[in-house]
Amino acid sequence: MNKDLLNKILITLGFILIYRVLAYVPIPGVDLNVIKEFFDSNTNNALGMANMFSGNAVRRMSVISLGIMPYITASIIMELLAATFPALGKLKKERDGMQKYMQIIRYATIVITLIQAIGVSMGLQSLTGTAGESAITIDHNTFIAVAAISMLTGTMMLMWIGEQITQKGIGNGISLIIFAGIVSAIPGAIGGTVDLVNNGQMNFLTIIVILAVILATVGVIIYVELAERRVPVSYSRKVVMQNQNKRIMNYIPIKVNLSGVIPVIFASAILMFPATILQGSKNPILISISDFLNPSHYVFNLLTFLFVVFFAYFYASLTFNSKDIADNLKRQGGFIPGVRPGASTATFLNDTASRLTFWGAIYLGLVATLPWLIVKAMGVPFFFGGTAVMIVVQVAIDTMRKIEAQQYSNKYETLSATGL
Repeated sequence: MNKDLLNKILITLGFILIYRVLAYVPIPGVDLNVIKEFFDSNTNNALGMANMFSGNAVRRMSVISLGIMPYITASIIMELLAATFPALGKLKKERDGMQKYMQIIRYATIVITLIQAIGVSMGLQSLTGTAGESAITIDHNTFIAVAAISMLTGTMMLMWIGEQITQKGIGNGISLIIFAGIVSAIPGAIGGTVDLVNNGQMNFLTIIVILAVILATVGVIIYVELAERRVPVSYSRKVVMQNQNKRIMNYIPIKVNLSGVIPVIFASAILMFPATILQGSKNPILISISDFLNPSHYVFNLLTFLFVVFFAYFYASLTFNSKDIADNLKRQGGFIPGVRPGASTATFLNDTASRLTFWGAIYLGLVATLPWLIVKAMGVPFFFGGTAVMIVVQVAIDTMRKIEAQQYSNKYETLSATGL
């Protein structure tokens, strides 16, 4: 393995280790035993889902309890605004403007984090244990200030860690943080499942069916993620002769799922934002809304499906620019057989991508919700959905691809320096 690649992997693992250490640093003034009792009885709702994404940081009421979701929520808002307002979209495309764009996202993250932190800390004030002890061990007003500052610091640390992994490590830092949080909860989930079997709350046949659902989900994800439509491209004889010693790609690969794991993460962030704030509410109307946003409720999964489909189309439109591809192809002397260069090529590519995105969006929506429906029909007493499986598998595939790309890049650099 190349030394540069090894250093990037070690940097990535080092930052993930820091993230996991932060998950064990609790907010001052919290009775962790009361929090543990509360989460033991709320593993099946939005809090259980938030705890899964944070790698049990919520259950430990750590400084990173809010995780990276406020940053993702801010990114979603900015992406929607950039698509709506041309000036902001132009700012995002410029090199200097991108720095301002990211700075706005950071400021928005601070605002969203403070709102969520205050909502969570106010909700904890009414939380009591089985013996009537309060979850807060210090003055309530002081706790709100301390909790807000602690959670804001934790979220900003995670945002910085994600950016450092992206710049200096391997893979997308934000996705890897979510990946690490989900994976860290797997041993505990396995242990809890074994306890359910031993206590007679779940039979062995149910375990086999759950494993079959997980394996089938993983298989479908891998198959679709590797699937692509290869649009053939021809080049003029002059271009071929000029580049006879170079490899010219004779097709344009268009993936079935152009948006990757982003729609699932975006949908989860949007649905978890109001659910987190409403957890401490005593208003009957807000409590009803909170119940609808429970991950074990049909409305939540219907909204998940709709949001995933929407963001699949939205993000695909951002990542796949048919006009730029058509212009580049025309400049290189290439063309798609049977399609005129220029606007006709852009229209053809856009139509092809739209058809593939339709099936890719349906696939993402079904994988995010269908495993939950199957498991719920079996009466399993804990939350399980395809969202976590999809994120883990897609991030793992994406990271492996980037490691392979780095290895090929190092080989090409070695060949260019030493020759054949």
